[in-house]
Amino acid sequence: MLPVQEAFFNFAVMEKVAFIINPFSAKKNYQPFLNELKTKVNNPLYYVSESILGTDEFIQAHFEEVDIFVAIGGDGTISTIARNLINTEKILAIFPAGSGNGFSNETRFSKNLDELLEKIKTKNSRKIDTFTVNDKLSINVSGTGFDGKVVKEFEKTSRGFKNYIKVSLKTFFNYRPIKVKFTDEEYQQYNGRYLMLNIANTRQFGNNAYIAPKASKSDGLVDMVLVKKFPLTYSALFAFRMFTKRLKDDEYVTYLPVSEISFKVNTKNWHLDGEFNKIKSPIHVKVQPASLNILI
Repeated sequence: MLPVQEAFFNFAVMEKVAFIINPFSAKKNYQPFLNELKTKVNNPLYYVSESILGTDEFIQAHFEEVDIFVAIGGDGTISTIARNLINTEKILAIFPAGSGNGFSNETRFSKNLDELLEKIKTKNSRKIDTFTVNDKLSINVSGTGFDGKVVKEFEKTSRGFKNYIKVSLKTFFNYRPIKVKFTDEEYQQYNGRYLMLNIANTRQFGNNAYIAPKASKSDGLVDMVLVKKFPLTYSALFAFRMFTKRLKDDEYVTYLPVSEISFKVNTKNWHLDGEFNKIKSPIHVKVQPASLNILI
């Protein structure tokens, strides 16, 4: 039997770690995680957050003594924590607890606490890109048009993948395409009406729906994905390609790898990493290369 002081993960390491829990993620089922954490880490530093302001204040209060901030939640929670760590040596880690978990899937975090604690113990990290939409941070995929409207309606439900599909189908048949007009002359050939416009730093929305299969979070670029409204006969092919990482340029889908781009769009409804936002045109998207330190 291990001595008492060795029964927990190395306390000298863990005292420099903070766990930030979003109690509204995963149907508020955070208590099992917290119970397990307390059995494996001696007196862990944690915070159950019920507001963005509360999260920001907690991070700032513990910024100097903490090296690794662990987000327990979905992409919105992760993004809220990440914006406090941009362009610093502080490390972001993740325990996935959202409805889609796109970013945690892309950064290879699982719902295995032992695995996470071993990663923390090793403390290896690497820098990845982020980007901004009118100076608002995004780490994964953000967009406007159809999916911006879906996120707005989805937030009125109890979430979950089934509700996302229901809202998506209902919205699709009634949604009018958005009008996009690019500022730079080299992109004006793409002016037009689209079902949706997405900015992808990683490959997927979440739930293994790959909107940008070739996107990389460490190449200094984002993939702008322009999707025209397609007929019902194309929808099955679109879904098949998206869930099998095979979406590509065709008559309905266009990919533009960019480091910076400006445009106008006739809607204010956006989602940033799956969280609904109102953003007024003109829109300026800019990549922040190697700006976020991620645990690996």
